Amino acid sequence: MVAEPWMLVTEDGDLLLPEALPDWDYQMDLKLRRKVHIDLDRTRSEAGLPPGTAFTLATVWTSTGSNLRGPAHRLRLAGSEPGDVEITASLRGSDLGGVLILDTALVLSEGGTNHRAFAPRRAGSVLWSDRRSLRLQGDAPQFPMAVIDFAKTSFPNEAAWHLQIGGNLFGATMGSLLLLVNERNVVATTAFQNAAKPRPVDKVVLSSIYADIARVMIEHALRHDDFKDEANFPDETLGATLSSLFHQLFPGSSIVDVRLKAEHSPSLFASELQAAVKIFGDV
Repeated sequence: MVAEPWMLVTEDGDLLLPEALPDWDYQMDLKLRRKVHIDLDRTRSEAGLPPGTAFTLATVWTSTGSNLRGPAHRLRLAGSEPGDVEITASLRGSDLGGVLILDTALVLSEGGTNHRAFAPRRAGSVLWSDRRSLRLQGDAPQFPMAVIDFAKTSFPNEAAWHLQIGGNLFGATMGSLLLLVNERNVVATTAFQNAAKPRPVDKVVLSSIYADIARVMIEHALRHDDFKDEANFPDETLGATLSSLFHQLFPGSSIVDVRLKAEHSPSLFASELQAAVKIFGDV
């Protein structure tokens, strides 16, 4: 078995899969591929398996941010000639988050009894495997979003977006945050549709939305008594996400000091938060 590196399929061609995608967001689906060279006869011989033994080459993806996993590729192999197999994976961005793990394995398709003593016998026995990880990160909101008609909800019809945020700081981030965009607001929905290649006007809109999201998240965190400097939240929880955002926006500041400023000087706090998110900084 000789496996080539994973490649990221883009409009501009295939790129070697990096360690992290700094510009990724939940609107960005991922298409990946790789080639694996397999000599089935040699595999059978070295594993002590009889001629004609069938194998399955499978890839499974796991997302630490969403706690979801699923099959990406599955192929039964029963031939004899050495050859190349192309593995492809098309993953929806809305299912992902945190670290994406790709596990590829060659397994025994069926069990048998006429194998050598040391040979694998059970279906699903792993003969070869490898793992590749990809960190999904970026300045875009790292949580799911949905475009809906606000007229069918309790939200104001003229509002462009709304961030739903849970109250349990120890809950999973993916289950605690949801950005809702009003489909009636063409400017906002178009900006997200063009997020991969935004126009100048889209950059202005997205910058405003991201700044407002950061404000809502920080204010939500500061209202929680459990949100403290000494708090230790598990990875991928809402508390950990809010803590990471806080220290990114207010490096060197304590939660106590920022909370007092938000309570006693709300207008100054709002301006400092606006500066921290660098609103319109990349427009």
